[in-house]
Amino acid sequence: MNSKNTLFIIAIVGVAIIGGFLLFRYSPQDHSKMQNESVDNGNGIFALHFSDYNNSPVFLADLKGKPLVINSWAAWCPFCRKELPDFVAVQKEFNDNVTIIAIDRAESLETAKKYSDELGVTSKLIFLLDPSDSFYQAIGGFSMPETIFVNGSGETIFHKRGPMDIEEMRQKIQQLISQ
Repeated sequence: MNSKNTLFIIAIVGVAIIGGFLLFRYSPQDHSKMQNESVDNGNGIFALHFSDYNNSPVFLADLKGKPLVINSWAAWCPFCRKELPDFVAVQKEFNDNVTIIAIDRAESLETAKKYSDELGVTSKLIFLLDPSDSFYQAIGGFSMPETIFVNGSGETIFHKRGPMDIEEMRQKIQQLISQ
């Protein structure tokens, strides 16, 4: 075997080891240990503001005081296609006990609204636009989608990296509102 092939194999093994470490470290199965790692207990997000589909300003601080589920999504994210309708279903189930907010990641109003219209969810959740991607950055975004669960005191109690199924959503919301 020549030295080029040996170097190539070493590089592949190195990338696999690093990838495995990152996958293990940030496994989507248990992020409770990460809840405060990238989000300043949720308090930093309350300084952020966005606009809704009508271009009206929305300040997260105005929503503080009740349990919130805040999801970061984008039209290019294949997992969001399933997750957004599931969020609509759990919003209906939990009604006024929780507010679910869907924040689009730096896409135009046209792109975001077309996507939510196609899914039939536009009028069923609070959809916000974040042209500067400030929410994703504030929570230390690492994957897509990302969702934080914030209690009425404004503390992030759970930060989910990656997609969730509807049962996990229900479980985390139940934990959130029973605090």
